[in-house]
Amino acid sequence: MAQAMMAGVPALKDTYVQLKTRMDKAVDDFRKALAATRTGRASVHMLDSVNVEYYGSQMPLNQLAQVHAPEPQLITIQPYDATSLPAIEKAIRAAELGLNPMNDGKIVRVPVPPLNEERRRDMVKHLNKVLEEHRTAVRNVRRDGNDAIKKAMKDKKISEDEEKRAMEEIQKLTDDEIRKMEDMSRSKEKEVMEIK
Repeated sequence: MAQAMMAGVPALKDTYVQLKTRMDKAVDDFRKALAATRTGRASVHMLDSVNVEYYGSQMPLNQLAQVHAPEPQLITIQPYDATSLPAIEKAIRAAELGLNPMNDGKIVRVPVPPLNEERRRDMVKHLNKVLEEHRTAVRNVRRDGNDAIKKAMKDKKISEDEEKRAMEEIQKLTDDEIRKMEDMSRSKEKEVMEIK
């Protein structure tokens, strides 16, 4: 198998491990970006990007409160410290997620309005932009790997055949990672365009 080839060549083993790790990290980052993308249904991950000013420092919302989605169209936020309610409400409004939080003195309720057609199309455009950024990141990792292989060849650490097989292997790895992201993007796009 091709992967065993690169991992089996001492001069390329570290390069392969580093490339695989960096590509997996890009895919994982893309997965997190998808989770935070709003669909018509409430999700606690919609608020992952919200940072709240708390005693002079910015803190992620999920470190200041319990976030729940008890209903398909509602998110509730139960702060650990009731004095942070106004700051949480302000941070959600400032995040420009199109959400209007309401605070009853104990918890913050965030109704999630259904998406209209235009907003759905904007979300799909945003998804495609995020996908392209992550594709580029994976391709940059591939370029770095190819450079490392060429350098190993130039330094006579590997043979020409090993160089050729390693380049093919990196291309296959790149294609696999990009395909994973495209599949995730397609399913998220379907979810966004689905009218509930």
